[in-house]
Amino acid sequence: MKFHNVCIEALGYSLPPNVATSADIENRLAPLYQKLKLPFGRLEMMSGIRERRLWDKGAFPSEIASQAGERAIVRSGIDRGTIGCLICASVCRDFLEPATASVVHDRLKLPKNSLVFDISNACLGVLNGMVHIANMIELGQIRAGLAVAGENGGPLVDNTIEKLLASPGVTRSTIKKSFASLTIGSAAAAVLLVHKDLSRTGHQLLGGVGMAATQFNDLCRGSADAGVHLDSAPLMETDSETLMREGCRLAGEAWTSAKAELQWTNADVDRVFCHQVGTMHRKLLYETVGLDLQKDFSTLEFLGNTGAASLPVTLALGEEQGCLEKGDKACLLGIGSGLNCLMLGVEW
Repeated sequence: MKFHNVCIEALGYSLPPNVATSADIENRLAPLYQKLKLPFGRLEMMSGIRERRLWDKGAFPSEIASQAGERAIVRSGIDRGTIGCLICASVCRDFLEPATASVVHDRLKLPKNSLVFDISNACLGVLNGMVHIANMIELGQIRAGLAVAGENGGPLVDNTIEKLLASPGVTRSTIKKSFASLTIGSAAAAVLLVHKDLSRTGHQLLGGVGMAATQFNDLCRGSADAGVHLDSAPLMETDSETLMREGCRLAGEAWTSAKAELQWTNADVDRVFCHQVGTMHRKLLYETVGLDLQKDFSTLEFLGNTGAASLPVTLALGEEQGCLEKGDKACLLGIGSGLNCLMLGVEW
């Protein structure tokens, strides 16, 4: 896919006030660690995640997504009346229906003639939302659109710990399926895309490639109780090693196709922003796609894996910290369980 008229006009994010270190989580699991003779410090050592952030109890995805969305709109200076599409693309949602996007739309006071809906595609949701909005801009259907995500990983982390402590039959082998759940953090992100004629920044979304390997749809499964109400008890089981291996294999294929689509080489890339999983995943990903790890901008050390908010929050923080310069070619390497992959190219 190629885009000729789409710019990333503004990014917004919101981070939770509460910090939970990997040591904090292991201290809560101390009885189990002692029983299984697990070494303390292994969670941070294996993931590279020092800490993650958690919202106050009772936070709704729509509430935190709206915070990020408002910041993106204000930062852009755009008339919110020009926003013709709002997509909420987080894993977490307020309820199964109506769309969580409807609550965000109301909070942001967006125009009545907007298209308003959710997209759900694991950690890839926001990039899917960006592509959908970009297509609508290219077709002349809208002038601007906003993709948001509000991820609240606290209930998953808490419920995983409680289940592990309450299960008498837990072994070193079975605890591995819960490892990924303990790396989850929380954040909210927003991406505002506009037609280039409206843009003040000129940060052009050039295009990219999507690819799927759905034979691996069983490698990460979240429970049906996905955190859609205050007393929810979400759980997730993940084959982390296979997911990492097959996900990076898929990413390698997708990046080869994306380079051809964008007419780039690895040497053309100035900055790389990835979905944040862990240091082992990052190392294998860069080895697979052949990109220079020095071009990576990472947030996993202090945010953990924040679901669909992960890549856009990382991009927003990278821009805020001045790691992007005018004219830089940046790639957005997105992947989500399923397996689904999106590789997008941006000229900043």
